[in-house]
Amino acid sequence: MAKADRLERLDKRRAEMEADYLEALIEALRVTAAGKWGLFDHNADKIMRAATAPVIENLQAIADDIAEARETLFMEPFTLHEEFLAARGKPGAHAVGEPKQARAWLERLRLAEKPPT
Repeated sequence: MAKADRLERLDKRRAEMEADYLEALIEALRVTAAGKWGLFDHNADKIMRAATAPVIENLQAIADDIAEARETLFMEPFTLHEEFLAARGKPGAHAVGEPKQARAWLERLRLAEKPPT
């Protein structure tokens, strides 16, 4: 019974961490959508990277904790963070700018949160 209780607490904590991750990501996306570049690292600019580093490090730390909890609970990986990391970096020649990319991400997350009607 103790192991079941421990796993239940871990699962509750995992859900809280995933909510924290989503909240932190949405806040970062809102800042980027408002015009602050750097979150998606399109320009590979050292100054922008330094300014954005605390946000990226926080997201990574939360994602690492989530991954550990999910592994313990024998759950699938937390794909939202993997998708976010894959979206970072130098874009193609015809890619949208970071603010527009951030708005698209916000819309995607908004749609994902809505229950089916």
